Amino acid sequence: MPLTRRLDLFGLFVFVTLCLLVSAAGGMVTATSVDTWYQALAKPSFNPPDWVFAPVWTTLYFLMGVSGWRIWRRRASLATRGALALFGLQLFLNFAWSVLFFGFQRIDLALIDIVILFVAIVANMIVFWRIERLATLLLVPYAAWVVFAIALNVSIWLLNVT
Repeated sequence: MPLTRRLDLFGLFVFVTLCLLVSAAGGMVTATSVDTWYQALAKPSFNPPDWVFAPVWTTLYFLMGVSGWRIWRRRASLATRGALALFGLQLFLNFAWSVLFFGFQRIDLALIDIVILFVAIVANMIVFWRIERLATLLLVPYAAWVVFAIALNVSIWLLNVT
């Protein structure tokens, strides 16, 4: 296998692994209160069963990894640095939401974070679109799920404001 092909596959492995590690870290934080504090919260009727979240987020993180990798492959372009920095920012904000919501049990701060996360995802998609459209399309399910998560976060916050 040529060196370029091996480097390309290694890059894919790194991006997908990085995203799945962020997912796992968020999952570890979530596990601290998902079976206790979270179960005691009032939730809206459209709240999915708990088992739905892990496979959805795993799929979304996998797609994010492939998306970031596709941009990384265009590393000859100066635009990729800023695009990948924005990609890293939205990954951080995604992890921060788990820390705020489940770790600190601050529904209000998590709501602020997830709105900022959505803005970062949209900005990320705009920047990615200028570099490679398929990388952007891979982020569409993520953006859609975060819109749903915002509605869920707002509803949980409103139902539990004391």
